[in-house]
Amino acid sequence: MGPPSGAPSPGGAPSAAGPGRPGGAPEMRSGRPGGGPPGAGMPISVVSRKVSLQPIARELRALGTARANEAVEITAKTSNIVAAIRFSDGGAVAKGAVLVELDSAQARADLAAAQAALTESNSQYQRAMELLPTQSLSKSQFDQIVAARAANAARVDAAKARLEDTVIRAPFSGRVGLRRVSVGSLISPGTVITTLDDASVIKIDFAIPENNLTALRAGLPVTAGSTAYPSRVFKGRVTSLDSRIDATSRSVLVRAAIPNGDGALKPGMFLNVELLRDQRNGIVIPEESLVPEQNRQFVYVVVNGNAQKREVRTGLRRPGSVEIIEGLAQGERIVVEGTVKLREGGPVRDLAAQT
Repeated sequence: MGPPSGAPSPGGAPSAAGPGRPGGAPEMRSGRPGGGPPGAGMPISVVSRKVSLQPIARELRALGTARANEAVEITAKTSNIVAAIRFSDGGAVAKGAVLVELDSAQARADLAAAQAALTESNSQYQRAMELLPTQSLSKSQFDQIVAARAANAARVDAAKARLEDTVIRAPFSGRVGLRRVSVGSLISPGTVITTLDDASVIKIDFAIPENNLTALRAGLPVTAGSTAYPSRVFKGRVTSLDSRIDATSRSVLVRAAIPNGDGALKPGMFLNVELLRDQRNGIVIPEESLVPEQNRQFVYVVVNGNAQKREVRTGLRRPGSVEIIEGLAQGERIVVEGTVKLREGGPVRDLAAQT
């Protein structure tokens, strides 16, 4: 029968099974020397990033058409012959600049006749004023002279207006289009001579579904892009909303204005529009930082060199990033690369901390 447990074996050697015996080997638990805590072991290499606030906004996308801030077709009021063209195709013109001169011979003759009749009426009026106190002129005769004088003055004004209509001027500053008439052409009312556009500001009209109506208001920022300028983004703001909902499409027409000082955008261009709404600052992290477990989302927070697993609640998502509504605070550092091998409380070695 062998010696009792814990007694020295023959030869004075201590038993290998005796815990804590002098010269005895340490006990092995769970494959770790000394039976350390569950998270202890070799540090896992990770890349972390500090959590910070970033601008967040919901985006609404639509298709829009560019329109000039002011646009008009230049036409004549009366039938007449083109006497002179004072603009160049595609040229810039100032407000009030003469664009076209029409034949004015008849208008000038009518004005001269009206002015002569007015001069005669003024003379009669002066004589009547001298005779009226002597009662050499009846009241009814004086009234007739006054009425004739007023009628002739009106004829002069009408003749001046007809003469003014023979000179077609730019109603506002802008850029004219191609001319569509020639000198000597007989034009009629409504005949388009050219177009005039003020494209220093471009208006964009686009439709937004009515279920987003409460989020729409003047002043919201918009961005627009065109296939003509694939690497350029044009920025502007919403200026107004239509007063009615389209009964067929159930959408509201929204108008935005975009500065166009260099004239890159042209009226009639097709634009892709993004409208930003619900703008705010929030915590946004890379999407690869999330560790999903069933219907819950977690992240690893680096605390004193160890990985702390924490549940978070997500909000708005974008390609490659996600908003964190609850569970993280500004300034905390989370693991963005290396989450697969991490365990709760395990030590980490930060390879490249990102600010």
